[in-house]
Amino acid sequence: MSNAALRAAMTPVARRVRAFFAPVDRATESPTIFDPGKAGAFLLATPPAPWLDLGWIDDFQRTATTGTEQLRSGATGAPVGQFRSTLEGRVQFRFREWGKLQMALASGSEHMNVLASDPNADAQPSGGTPVPAAAVLPGSSGSEVMIGAGAVDDFSAGDMIAVDADYAQQTGYVGSGIAAAYVANSADVLHDLHYIRRVTFNVARIAERTAISLVLAQPLPGGPPLPGWGVQKLVAFVDREGGSFFPHWSGLFVAEEESGGRVCFYYPRLSPASAAQPGALQPGEEFVPAGKLASLLALRASFVALPHVDGNDGKTVVCYRSYFPAAAAALY
Repeated sequence: MSNAALRAAMTPVARRVRAFFAPVDRATESPTIFDPGKAGAFLLATPPAPWLDLGWIDDFQRTATTGTEQLRSGATGAPVGQFRSTLEGRVQFRFREWGKLQMALASGSEHMNVLASDPNADAQPSGGTPVPAAAVLPGSSGSEVMIGAGAVDDFSAGDMIAVDADYAQQTGYVGSGIAAAYVANSADVLHDLHYIRRVTFNVARIAERTAISLVLAQPLPGGPPLPGWGVQKLVAFVDREGGSFFPHWSGLFVAEEESGGRVCFYYPRLSPASAAQPGALQPGEEFVPAGKLASLLALRASFVALPHVDGNDGKTVVCYRSYFPAAAAALY
């Protein structure tokens, strides 16, 4: 192969960027690790667990805002070296798709499930007192939830459900598998038995109903439910402007090259950036033209990258950029 052809394959040409997110363990602030040596060639349609596919995104922008200072010496103050004074990075983009996780990431605070309400409940903007939960029975998995004969009659194929534990008056982070909110005092959430299911990310849509179980269209992202947990129908998602909770997620952004290579941007810890922070994208929605008569309602999302200590050399970093050259590409 000619040198010109080898060099031509070195030019990354990508149509779109795809976003993947995974939970950070809030108790230890440990991120989900993306190892490019093990998982770099994964199929975009089937990311390795626990990464969640959030679809194609638009206007992906990443900015390194790490600052440097110079060391000066001598009578003239000539620079003799330099060091990094601040460590920071930012990411912003627009989600093309809407879902619970997309909305939660774009809102930057607690994100809630609107549970099916008791008809006699007082009205609340985030949903009133819900219909009681059905109990999860032994034998359930992440793809099929056992609730027994009779209880299944309250659900239908196509319904959305939240599956998680009853709130037991604990404080701290709540939500199975993925931290969904932080409770400082049980009185703050009115000692609500259903509070965890109001915020959990362990949600799914029912694909079909058997005589004793609910078969799910996708596995529960928070993992298999335990016996004694509750299942409640949900009718919508709601987020709010405000709140005190700041979610942390690991982020992975993949640009698939037309030439056969791949570029991955891995952020171990991302936290929402406010509009007041310099360079941050204004949160909210935006109508993007999608033809002569229609517009795409896109979700704007903006994040600040938090530090992570690399286990190989102890260096503190905020982002990893991996390049997987095409098979025919020169290396330099």
